[in-house]
Amino acid sequence: MKTPACALILLSLATTAHAGDTVPPGSVIDAAIGDWNKDGKADLALLAAPAGDEQAENPIGIYIYLRDDEHSLLKLAASAPAKIWGNIEPGGVVGQEPSISALPNGSIAIVSQNDSIGRDRWEQTLTLAYRNNSFVVAGYTYASRDTLEPDDSHSCDYNVLTGKVTKDGKTLKADARTVSIQDWQDDIGQKACGNRE
Repeated sequence: MKTPACALILLSLATTAHAGDTVPPGSVIDAAIGDWNKDGKADLALLAAPAGDEQAENPIGIYIYLRDDEHSLLKLAASAPAKIWGNIEPGGVVGQEPSISALPNGSIAIVSQNDSIGRDRWEQTLTLAYRNNSFVVAGYTYASRDTLEPDDSHSCDYNVLTGKVTKDGKTLKADARTVSIQDWQDDIGQKACGNRE
């Protein structure tokens, strides 16, 4: 379930619930509503740009809120600033917009991409799951293509929790890991996919 009205209401609650760790409303890029911890209550996940003139290689942060058991208010459960790359301007380049969505199993999918500039086009998806009171990267999917060399395209799906890797249709094995979203670096996924040493 993801509607603008619900997102605005939950964002309002989120900024009230934990004022010391909130995201300025004007910096929110996308939002998703789901039951991340499977307690029957609606939770919130946000993608947000840094406030002010801060610049970073990966300028977009991930912020996840859970309902407080006692008061049913949202509380910040995970804060991972400067985590993904993407366009942060509402009128910016089409094909570079990041997104966040709720999956039917209660996980969170975060997509970043470049499908507009240069010959090297790519899309990356991080799948987050709530495990042992922490949000971990359960899956990493990466697809790339060269617009000038149509045969030079690749895809890789890495189940981070089991270590199973499927690269260009072949099954490989990498290290099984439990990595929180705060500690995740894309190099972990790229190395598992054999793209970096």
